[in-house]
Amino acid sequence: MALRFHKYEGLGNDFIVVSSSSRAERFDAEAARILCDRHRGIGADGVISVGTGPDGFFMGVVNADGSRPEMCGNGIRCAMLYLARTGQIGTEAVRIETDAGPHECTMLELDPGGRAGLVRVAMRPYSLVPDPSWLAADREQIDASLSVDDHAITATAVSMGNPHLVVFDAERQGAMALAPRLERLDLFPARVNVGLAELTGPRAIGLRVFERGVGMTEACGTGACAAAAAAVETGRMPRGEAIEVSLPGGVLTIVVGERGAPVSMTGSARFVFEGLVD
Repeated sequence: MALRFHKYEGLGNDFIVVSSSSRAERFDAEAARILCDRHRGIGADGVISVGTGPDGFFMGVVNADGSRPEMCGNGIRCAMLYLARTGQIGTEAVRIETDAGPHECTMLELDPGGRAGLVRVAMRPYSLVPDPSWLAADREQIDASLSVDDHAITATAVSMGNPHLVVFDAERQGAMALAPRLERLDLFPARVNVGLAELTGPRAIGLRVFERGVGMTEACGTGACAAAAAAVETGRMPRGEAIEVSLPGGVLTIVVGERGAPVSMTGSARFVFEGLVD
């Protein structure tokens, strides 16, 4: 059976986008692993299923290793461009349901051919009291000390609906090489996305993200939001002002408001190609 797919990327974080008729329908994990293989498949960081249900648009994500993250910030911008490119939406704000809850998205710019766009997403409010299903603690972990192979790391845990561990001064702390171990610490039974951050200006962060199920990525939207939230909560960045988060694939603009308010993320998405695959 032939599957029609669309390839999109957000700051180099690339996805295979497919149409889905039901939110309850889950894309097969083994098929995702095969299709995401960069040598023997289409090649991608994950597969995104997009469709329309009783509550509006929805999005589901499967990582390249077959795991299922709750949310993907770069992926939701690609989903928005897919909806615009296929004529399902215009420039109005729309709500997209995810496993991390609903997110309001707005297409700020769209090129005439629909091949690229600028999208603003009202991400869910961040939490510093992580869900105990993925962090074995019920208290805030702000600039907390962790031990990895007898190496001390200072980090902040942030939930954006999916789990993040943000390490500032990552290079000085020697965290770059430890990212795979941090991802799988016993403290995180469901694993964790590791943000390796460096302050590059009063409102600027350089960031690399070691993502669950993917490894080091070109970009991570929820990771950029988590890093900005951690910077605000630790007094490294101002609240309510635009923070430029520079990832290897490009820049995201993040605004962190008060606790309990959505985090604003603005960034680009681009159509790459489409086709059929058995």
